[in-house]
Amino acid sequence: MEWSDEALVTGVRRHGEASAIVELLTFTRGRHMGLVRGAFSRRLAPWLQPGNTLHVTWRARLEDQLGTFSVEPLALRAEALMRLAHAAFGVSHMASLIRLLPERDPHPALYRVCQTILDTFEDPRDAAILMARLELALLSELGFGLDLETCAATGGREDLIYVSPRSGRAVSAQAGAPYADRLLPLPTFLLATQIRPTADEIAEAFRLTGHFLSRHIMEPRGFALSDARAAFIASVARQAQ
Repeated sequence: MEWSDEALVTGVRRHGEASAIVELLTFTRGRHMGLVRGAFSRRLAPWLQPGNTLHVTWRARLEDQLGTFSVEPLALRAEALMRLAHAAFGVSHMASLIRLLPERDPHPALYRVCQTILDTFEDPRDAAILMARLELALLSELGFGLDLETCAATGGREDLIYVSPRSGRAVSAQAGAPYADRLLPLPTFLLATQIRPTADEIAEAFRLTGHFLSRHIMEPRGFALSDARAAFIASVARQAQ
């Protein structure tokens, strides 16, 4: 068995004296792991860092085996990202999100979003906007997508400013007014890409996605949202004021 693909490094675990099991998000084959021999050599170690993009070739005798990767660099950004606090936390949080995906299940749209975030990390606000959208997209990919197109009460598409914390459906200003203290705010930038959000709207977006990530994905598995997520949100909030 052999295939080649573009891949994002999301994790590296030492295996034996000189090898590592490398976790990747590949473009066409989803989350995939494999053994890299000599992973800690002077040549390979800088390539096998979370946040880098590689061209990889996977080989194994049988499809269900761990297999081995041979790698070549495409975009080596990890060193630069680690110099920015929000980017370092963001890469760690992104990796924790990717690990929620089932192995060897393709998610090309998520792959593109992750690559775009990595290329945007120098601007904290842009990175935060894309990270919130990534969390929203992840919920959808895992079968818990929010319905933000029409009002749950009226079916209308106008003035959608709330989300029901139970159903994950949007609610209009008029229909939600009597229950405003029990509803989650819906930041408009999650509905329209051309809108430049405020720092408060970015915080509201993470509150929204965090609620549903915790409820549907983390808590049923006995997990909590990562410390890296909280640190990323705090870091971009300080810089977005």
